[in-house]
Amino acid sequence: MGNLLYTIAVILVIIWAIGFFGYAVGGIIHILLVIAVIAIILRLIRGDRVI
Repeated sequence: MGNLLYTIAVILVIIWAIGFFGYAVGGIIHILLVIAVIAIILRLIRGDRVI
């Protein structure tokens, strides 16, 4: 389950980067970035390895 959260976080960061540089999606992409960052922080707090 933790690996799934990390995968989702990475995908959301990639989508955010595309949206940030493409200006196509707007404000919703920043919400996705926040979700990705929260998933990474939760993973770090739990002590799971990121890589």
